[in-house]
Amino acid sequence: MLLQNHEVALEVGTSTQPIPVHFSFAENDHMEGTMDAARRMLMRDVFDLPDLAAMDDGIANGTYEPRPGEPQPLSLFTAARVDYSLQRLRHYTGTSPHWFQNFVLFTNYQFYIDEFMRLGHEAMADPNSEYVAFVEPGNVVTRRTGMAAEAAAAAEAGDEAGTPPPRLPQMPAYHLLRTDRGGITMVNIGVGPANAKNITDHIAVLRPHAWIMLGHCAGLRNSQQLGDYVLAHGYVREDHVLDEELPLWVPIPALAEIQKALEQAVQDVTQAVGPDLKRIMRTGTVASTDNRNWELLPANQPQRRFSQSRAIALDMESATIAANGFRFRVPYGTLLCVSDKPLHGEIKLPGMANQFYRERVDQHLRIGMRAIELLRSEGSSQLHSRKLRSFSEVAFQ
Repeated sequence: MLLQNHEVALEVGTSTQPIPVHFSFAENDHMEGTMDAARRMLMRDVFDLPDLAAMDDGIANGTYEPRPGEPQPLSLFTAARVDYSLQRLRHYTGTSPHWFQNFVLFTNYQFYIDEFMRLGHEAMADPNSEYVAFVEPGNVVTRRTGMAAEAAAAAEAGDEAGTPPPRLPQMPAYHLLRTDRGGITMVNIGVGPANAKNITDHIAVLRPHAWIMLGHCAGLRNSQQLGDYVLAHGYVREDHVLDEELPLWVPIPALAEIQKALEQAVQDVTQAVGPDLKRIMRTGTVASTDNRNWELLPANQPQRRFSQSRAIALDMESATIAANGFRFRVPYGTLLCVSDKPLHGEIKLPGMANQFYRERVDQHLRIGMRAIELLRSEGSSQLHSRKLRSFSEVAFQ
């Protein structure tokens, strides 16, 4: 691509950045695990260890400035940063990075994962499914019925004899694989903006075509009903986890391609059109906070800010996922479901919440998967919006 587009000479040579020994091992090789603390310290005298100075996000953040005569970076991430994130993905999600697909769904509830697992195994029982394998934590692979093992291994870009972990990892990932890697990865990020930033920091190095948040939110308007959908077209960032990397004065725009796909998906799955569609789905600003008990703050302070911002829903992760998508040039979107209305006395209680989740999760998840189908049909070249590009972008996005 460089030769074709820029007609420049290329020089290939040995890097000045050594590969840390930890990043050179195969998937399941961990030699330091058998060493005591004293022997691990001795490794520093013999081997190169990870250098955090080579892993910052200055290129992606737009703060990196090459010295005079120094080559411009070719990609958003250094090799060391990529290797670091690949290791973190194994740790946090319990699955190998090569299972990840180009479309990612995030959720903050296990109910969605349970339903995704059910749909995944249902797809594997269908010999005509577009998906060829379903992968769960521990790299446990279930192949589609009737698919030869050789073909499945080739489609999966690697094969492992996985075993279920004794306990789930912090943010378990599940993967519905297609031969073109255009399948769906779903991650339960848990609750809170710290988790949302953590996992998107690492998935970003895989350069997905899009990621979408499917979760629950507090409805802030009296006209909303439990079970209504909220399509975010703006974000109030009170999550604070990205304030240093992405200042608050940076706007996080809605991306038309994602918005259109989510709206069409709601219509396709619910069969609601026109006024009926507007009755169950509202487009507006979503506020994300790092304070789960914001209702308890004195003097109505959060409510006033939410009113001034015209927010219609509140959660803890959506603004983080959108902001990190903007920061890392990964197309993003948010479709939430109203599960409580604390400003109007409808708070989330166990019995009511469990019934609500059972009734809404299947439909909400199918909407997210339908949106991905629509995005996939448009082609990845239509997704990577020019809104996400800075003045001077790297050669390889």
